[in-house]
Amino acid sequence: MKNIVLASSSKYRQAILSKLQLKFTSVAPDVDESEITGESPQDLVVRLAEKKAKAVAHNFPKSLIIGSDQVAVIGNQILTKPGSFDVAKQQLTIASGKSVIFFTGLCLYNAITKRAQVDCVPFKVHFRNLNEQQIVNYLQAEEPYDSAGSFKSEGFGISLFKKLEGDDPNTLIGLPLIRLIEMFSNEGIQIP
Repeated sequence: MKNIVLASSSKYRQAILSKLQLKFTSVAPDVDESEITGESPQDLVVRLAEKKAKAVAHNFPKSLIIGSDQVAVIGNQILTKPGSFDVAKQQLTIASGKSVIFFTGLCLYNAITKRAQVDCVPFKVHFRNLNEQQIVNYLQAEEPYDSAGSFKSEGFGISLFKKLEGDDPNTLIGLPLIRLIEMFSNEGIQIP
């Protein structure tokens, strides 16, 4: 079996990939994640997922490299990782009673053949109507400042939702495993 590399330092993506019981190395890619003017959220995450995978290929020339990137979108506004309580509170206030679509870009790059399989996997979250105190309580309890959209669905963040729509719950956390398994199969790796 080829070496598998996750081009991410995200502990969330590492935990998700561990579900497949594969040995892998995790490496942070050095990539400029700036948007290109006029670029759609879907094009952004696909471009960055592929860019992240290819960014580490020179150090892992005989490997399959996984790149992933995610944005949350409400209306036409991209919700980034908030980084602070105030920004997270603002994001959750905007999301209250609305639907947020998460677009997760996924790339499986074969460094030997230079073949890149890329896809964008959507996942929709419908938020409950939240009052200010509920938002504050949640943020103080979980501090999701490193998560796009200001919540962690795998934790207490589930209390913010009324409905989830998508094919793979792992997508919401940042790594669509069902689609990744299909990509591995295309490379001759069967799981299980």
